[in-house]
Amino acid sequence: MDASLDTLNSGDIAWMLAASALVLFMTPGLAFFYGGFVRSKNVLGTIMQSFIVMGLVGVSWVVIGYTLAFGPDVGSGLIGDLSHFGLKDVGALPDSQAGPGIPHELFMIFQAMFAIITPALITGAFAERAKFGPFVAFMVLWSILVYAPVAHWVFDAEGFIFADIKGLDFAGGTAIHVNAGAAALAAAICYGRRKGFKEEPMEPHDVSYIVLGTGILWFGWFGFNAGSAGAASAVAVNAFTVTNTAAAAAAVAWTGMSWIMLGKPSVVGAAAGAVAGLVAITPASGYVQPMEAIAIGAIAGIICFLAVQWRTRSALDDSLDVVAVHGVGGLWGALATGIFIVAASESGGATAAEVQGVIHGGTFEQLGRQALGVLIVAPFSFVVSFAILKALDLTVGIRVSDDDEIAGLDVSQHGERAYIFGGAGPVLGIPEAIPVHTPAPSPQSSTVTSASTSGAAQ
Repeated sequence: MDASLDTLNSGDIAWMLAASALVLFMTPGLAFFYGGFVRSKNVLGTIMQSFIVMGLVGVSWVVIGYTLAFGPDVGSGLIGDLSHFGLKDVGALPDSQAGPGIPHELFMIFQAMFAIITPALITGAFAERAKFGPFVAFMVLWSILVYAPVAHWVFDAEGFIFADIKGLDFAGGTAIHVNAGAAALAAAICYGRRKGFKEEPMEPHDVSYIVLGTGILWFGWFGFNAGSAGAASAVAVNAFTVTNTAAAAAAVAWTGMSWIMLGKPSVVGAAAGAVAGLVAITPASGYVQPMEAIAIGAIAGIICFLAVQWRTRSALDDSLDVVAVHGVGGLWGALATGIFIVAASESGGATAAEVQGVIHGGTFEQLGRQALGVLIVAPFSFVVSFAILKALDLTVGIRVSDDDEIAGLDVSQHGERAYIFGGAGPVLGIPEAIPVHTPAPSPQSSTVTSASTSGAAQ
């Protein structure tokens, strides 16, 4: 037997297999979370956008995404080479990226789950108005041209944010949430506002879907953060603990803000708050203790609530508030890492061995590194995302027609309905029947805040 195989640890392998499955399960959870927010005529289209990304990126990551993100660096810490194209030489042997305890292929598939959910997060920004064909092209291009380079910069040992700037991102606050949030802003601008935006109510069609999706996301996030330890270790245990703690604190904080400012404790707000807390703790989860996690989560719940309130007063139609929750929450989490990080001797975080957060007697140097990482990733993601969408819009068009938007994405893009009312038959392949049987949209609003506002007004 090859000597390097002797270093494999069955416990670490079992945990990382489970963590990979947990992270993949987050994407169907996101589908339910987003699906609950939209109007009933768009629920299948919205769920499909998350679900199909599992297929699209599941293939593109194997073919080229992984080697660009984690292949040997081509120089300057910008991108990996094509050594692992089609997963060449990615097998059972351990690798320097994965560490000695798990096979290289297991590290690859764990990272694939991050690559899948990140572009899926963006879809909330343009819910209810995207043509399916151009959407597919955007997801594939974005995962290759934006996610893979950023993942290399932030996660790869040779990436320039990791190696040169020394920014800390334990599980993806900058690489995933800031990245997706910046792309979501570009997408909301490129797609434009929905018909009837701010003129007719667009309330979530099923809050129970939102809560179910949140529960699945919360559950899967343990794999997201604790799995990023790369082993069944004390660091994984701590990451698991602080992940739950921050989500709990943020859910309570957002609920409190809703109760105080809007008059009633919003169910949608509690769910959105939990997600905000999960987002914010992600980059710090390997480096902080539970009390720091409470502060990170509570502040995330408050500032993301306020960001959503601001967005509802603006002209931006970010349908499901991806920017306010993932962008702002990821920004706060990245900065909070520099503020609250605990020395490695206390937290077990190996990468944090030489730094401490500002509140633990450290300097502002690490906070500056964290901010610089954000200032690099966010503009890059916004500009490239905007360019991809503009190119698609000028060639094939990215937005559905007015008639298709009125009919809803379910029937206009997929020929199916989530719900059958009045005995209406299937519409697959019978587009002329769509306007006849499409249920009239209810007086609804599909944003986190509008749902909270409507709940408070009742």
